[in-house]
Amino acid sequence: MITVGLTFDLKDDYRRLGYSEEAIAEFDAIETIEAIEENLRALGYHTLRIGNLFALVQFLASGERCDMVFNIAEGMHGIARESQIPALLDAYQIPHVFSSATVMNLTLDKALTKMVIREAGIPTAPFTVIHHVEELDDVNLPFPLFVKPVAEGTSKGIDGYSLIDTREKLHSSCAFLLNAFHQPVLLETFLPGREFTVGIVGSGKKARALGVMEIVFNDACPDKIYSYSVKKEYEKYVTYRLANDKLARQCAKLALAAWNEIDGKDAGRVDFRTDRIGVPNFVEVNPLAGLNPTYSDLPILARLSNYSYRELIGEIMQSALKRAGLKEEANDESGYQTSHYSA
Repeated sequence: MITVGLTFDLKDDYRRLGYSEEAIAEFDAIETIEAIEENLRALGYHTLRIGNLFALVQFLASGERCDMVFNIAEGMHGIARESQIPALLDAYQIPHVFSSATVMNLTLDKALTKMVIREAGIPTAPFTVIHHVEELDDVNLPFPLFVKPVAEGTSKGIDGYSLIDTREKLHSSCAFLLNAFHQPVLLETFLPGREFTVGIVGSGKKARALGVMEIVFNDACPDKIYSYSVKKEYEKYVTYRLANDKLARQCAKLALAAWNEIDGKDAGRVDFRTDRIGVPNFVEVNPLAGLNPTYSDLPILARLSNYSYRELIGEIMQSALKRAGLKEEANDESGYQTSHYSA
């Protein structure tokens, strides 16, 4: 039986250390870990909870090993934080689900990712990056603009102050973000149209769009942007619906192109928003998408597509096991195949 180690950053662990709710917004609640573990066991795997990066270091230093790691740890420090556990596992030659350390390092930096995607010919809004407020004097992008930290997730650093229509507000918002997040700020042309997220499962030629979900902002939603505060109260501010019109299908095609351009693995999400003339523009790619079965976007999208949470976890595992060169053997009770290392 395959032993799968679980690596994760638990909100409660960091609360005990005194971190704020916004600082730990990307981290997971215990019910997410329990849901993943329960479904892995139902699929025929033996599981072992390891925990965060520091717990993994202790685990490896003590001589412990597992066959595969199901890693959902976001990391705490540095722009390369999502790549830290994948890189450590690579050093110990332990395979893991989701994309490589290289991909994780790239995609958390939204500006670098936009450069790669733009070079591939996929539309993305004009943008620039500033490191100091003095650089704003040289910004000549037309208003309205949208500003956010260059390397955050879960919409951290995105709120009403992100939508910019005057140079005064541009200076005040950028000064706030630079001070609050201690990292560069991404400025881009605001995209006023429809917002979509595309779920991807699989790797390489086997990758496919699981579905396209539109985020529809309700009348109560301030500014009509998918902000940190909106995500915290998503049931009040947004409606999620499966989209299958011409524009949604175009987003799915572009999402697969972006996923393959960055060499994404196993599962993730690619986000788009349309510009003033209705052209879908790449916003960001998330190769480490949230997996809470209730409120994370990828499981919601799967549910709308009549795809169960267990099927999602199963397909992620099968993609990772195949990449690791594991030999599929007996089927478990759910119909998924368990696997063992090939000789």
